[in-house]
Amino acid sequence: MICYGEAVLDLRDELVDAYAEVFSAPPWNESAETIRRFAARLHSDSRRPGFRTAIAQSAAGVDGFATAWLTPAAFPSDRGYAQVAAQLGPDRVRDLLGGALEIDELAVRAYARGRGTGRALLAEVIADAPDRRAWLLTSRLAADTVATYRRLGWHEVSALPDTRTTAVVVFLSPDHPGR
Repeated sequence: MICYGEAVLDLRDELVDAYAEVFSAPPWNESAETIRRFAARLHSDSRRPGFRTAIAQSAAGVDGFATAWLTPAAFPSDRGYAQVAAQLGPDRVRDLLGGALEIDELAVRAYARGRGTGRALLAEVIADAPDRRAWLLTSRLAADTVATYRRLGWHEVSALPDTRTTAVVVFLSPDHPGR
């Protein structure tokens, strides 16, 4: 199921529960405060241009979700964006990420992993990405997550010389023309 804009707020509590379960576990180890910030952020994020959420549900409830929006041309500097900009440089940020669909969160509950849930969520959330341009970033320290994106055909964007950090890795979607 895909929700656009503020329609996702009808499932806010279920999404926050899934987020808490997934991201409070290793390797993320998110705090209760970070989970509260996600709950508040979901409300403001739902108003971003191009915002959408893909949701996987079963009899157990929300099995997982993916949120995305269009990356503004004026690349942000909060959260992990500054690291991305430093690693890629302004030209590649503009060419590869500006105006592209940015996957912000992908959360799949432990019981729903290994069944193609994450693959299906990613495919659904990027299905109508502008010019097939979608991207995401994740922690380089989350080895299983990095391996999963590679296995799903996402392409790691190499860092500029002397800028690679251990913090983040940027991936372009399988069909991104800049891959």
